[in-house]
Amino acid sequence: MLHGIRILEVEGLGPGPFAGMLLADLGADVIVVHRKGANMVPGMPSTSLLDRGKRSIELNLKDEDDLAVFRALVATADGLIEGMRPGVMENLGLGPEACHDIRPVLVYGRMTGWGQDGPLSHTSGHDLNYISMSGAAWYASEAGTAPFPPPSVVGDVGGGAMYLAVGILSGILNARATGKGTVVDAAIYDGSAHMMNLIMALRQGGGMVSERGQSLLDGPHWSRTYRTSDDGFMSVQCLEAKFYAVFLDKLGLTDDPEFCRQFDRDLWPALTDRLQSIFATRSRAQWSELFLGSDACVSPVLSPDEALTHEMNAARSTWHEADGVLQAAPAPRFSGQKDWSPPPLTERGAHTDQILAELNGIDG
Repeated sequence: MLHGIRILEVEGLGPGPFAGMLLADLGADVIVVHRKGANMVPGMPSTSLLDRGKRSIELNLKDEDDLAVFRALVATADGLIEGMRPGVMENLGLGPEACHDIRPVLVYGRMTGWGQDGPLSHTSGHDLNYISMSGAAWYASEAGTAPFPPPSVVGDVGGGAMYLAVGILSGILNARATGKGTVVDAAIYDGSAHMMNLIMALRQGGGMVSERGQSLLDGPHWSRTYRTSDDGFMSVQCLEAKFYAVFLDKLGLTDDPEFCRQFDRDLWPALTDRLQSIFATRSRAQWSELFLGSDACVSPVLSPDEALTHEMNAARSTWHEADGVLQAAPAPRFSGQKDWSPPPLTERGAHTDQILAELNGIDG
């Protein structure tokens, strides 16, 4: 889908590289500028899954010769991704103004936690900090426990990388129509707050309140997970009355007078306790078999490794394992596209000579 679009990515952490991977998955020529001799962040591999499908060149952006190479790459790019603190790229002489002097139609994508301005713009933070301040972490976890959403999913990926990618693609479309580039200020704080608008729509209708454990999606017995006899978990979320009826039927509770009062908030704690006792009587596999194919909106909670071997994955080929690396296939999917298989992971600097040769050809 993005064949012919070139993205220049300055090596960074988390959401920036993820956005670059997403664009590469969709067919863009993503050139990641890896730092020469960089020390790896604890827990991250030297050859990262987030660099799949990209080409890599190693440059020292404090070296004049390497800076000249970077500027030559800017002249060929449709978009740029950087995730430095505000002002760092400007200090290198590579801020938006300087890059637009080289390439007026460039879409300059900036990925930060707090944004380019504001009282916290130069303050350190991580995924959980940003989404805590934006309100996006408030409903995470059950009432009575500390909010803790899935690490990096809501902030780095959802509120950060996805909004950066949409912003860059929007900017490229606009640049092609107007001949003018732009700067994309993608802040995880902003994006994660924007993601809350679905919840805010429920709040409009009275379905969500500020008190945790009292709303349609975080309080009821029919919207949570339950532990099974083998210490597995089943997820239940049958909001609509017709699905809730199927749920009760499967459990033999259709005529239970308390369970029939689905939206009685006063009963939610007691009915949660009863369901905890019920789900504890069978294994996850047994519950999965009971609910399989029904509209009860009940599913097993799988680890990524388990998702790889599940029959759903056999049909969708969403999860793959190649050379010992577990990874998910690109999304979304497009008609007419070939089946996807994991490309070889990109080694740091692997394409340096190739990219320099291309630039020499362009210059000459």
